[in-house]
Amino acid sequence: MAAPVRLRGDFSSAQVRAFARRAKDGDQVRRLLAIATILDGGSRNDAAKVGGVTLQIVRDWVLRFNAHGPDGLETRKAPGPDTILDDCHRRALAETIEAGPIPAVHGVVRWRIIDLVQWLWEEFEISISKQAPGHELRTLGYRKLSARPRHQGQRPEDIAAFKKPFPACLAQIRRRLPKGTPIELWWQDEARIGQKTQITRRWAKRGTRPVAPRDLRRASAWIFGAICPAEGKGAALVMPRCNSEAMDMHLTEISSQIAPGAHAVLMLDQAGWHMSGKLDIPANITLLPLPPKCPELNPVENVWQFMRDNWLSNRIFSSYDNVVDHCCHAWNRLIDQPWRIMSIGLRQWAHGS
Repeated sequence: MAAPVRLRGDFSSAQVRAFARRAKDGDQVRRLLAIATILDGGSRNDAAKVGGVTLQIVRDWVLRFNAHGPDGLETRKAPGPDTILDDCHRRALAETIEAGPIPAVHGVVRWRIIDLVQWLWEEFEISISKQAPGHELRTLGYRKLSARPRHQGQRPEDIAAFKKPFPACLAQIRRRLPKGTPIELWWQDEARIGQKTQITRRWAKRGTRPVAPRDLRRASAWIFGAICPAEGKGAALVMPRCNSEAMDMHLTEISSQIAPGAHAVLMLDQAGWHMSGKLDIPANITLLPLPPKCPELNPVENVWQFMRDNWLSNRIFSSYDNVVDHCCHAWNRLIDQPWRIMSIGLRQWAHGS
């Protein structure tokens, strides 16, 4: 019978048990306690009983402990089979993902795993399973994410031209105000919510096609919403129509939510009812129009997506009043979660570090 492997002598049983108390991995704790049993003078059989394993496994734990100390007993992830893709293939795969498919050439408008398997065969004559590209893409840092809409007429330089002088624009507004007036940054937008709701993704067993309720009736309402991400607060009204009168009422509601003595810079798109000369703009609000066709600059767009995905989709609204009730409930639920408004709405270019 082989002689037992001697444990390294620079750790005491008390130190090993202290590591076990701090460890978050249950299996590592079990291994450390088995090693501590040996350091206390117990036999390898006693250590095997503590760990619930065989003597051979205890020997493996001793070797790992001798080589790397307590960290060597962490649960290690199996490396899995070697991939047949090299760095050249990975670079080409990443470039293809970034470029996206050409519908007329590839026959699809978005890459699926099965399409990438076919592409690898056509480009490099490499035959791999459907699981391999998914693993490679995750290793390269890619995930399947929801795409953000972009207006077809958008000019990318407009976004940079708005962000760069933004601090100077705020400074100019500040100079017109009494000295020491705090400024709150607000964003405003509208969303139409109706009986013809969206259908969102949901968990279901692989190979099945989940179903969700869908209504084809057309009763709808408009949520006029605004948020102040730095303060985690918002103001909204649910209105039957989208016009200057509704916007006037919304400005009054926003004005009531601004801190006493503060002034709000309200950023909004250039819709006609936002720029109308008929608006009665409260004294504690300055309107700052966003560039045209640049919804990415307005975090309220992300608020609408969150509310639709989580609270206002996959359901049937029985009537217009029922639409209004659900819109009010969803917005009030958002207001009750100021951390959610901060998480969705804070922007580095506007709020700084």
